[in-house]
Amino acid sequence: MGMKDQFQDKSEQWQEQAKQKAQQAREKVQQRGQQGQPKGRPGERTRDDRMRDDRMRDEENERMRREREEQDRLDPDYEV
Repeated sequence: MGMKDQFQDKSEQWQEQAKQKAQQAREKVQQRGQQGQPKGRPGERTRDDRMRDDRMRDEENERMRREREEQDRLDPDYEV
């Protein structure tokens, strides 16, 4: 077997591996869609994520406001 044949065989192997990897990637994306995972780029925030974050931030702000009011109510006035 000559060098040309070896290179050709290796090239065919790499092409086949590339096709298999591409097929696996397509199947993985398809499975993700079937599992109900959001489509889009990894790490991309969905509308539900943003709404949940906004709600949590609002709840935290409300809790802090109540704590400040409670502290103001309980602290005696030390101003002279």
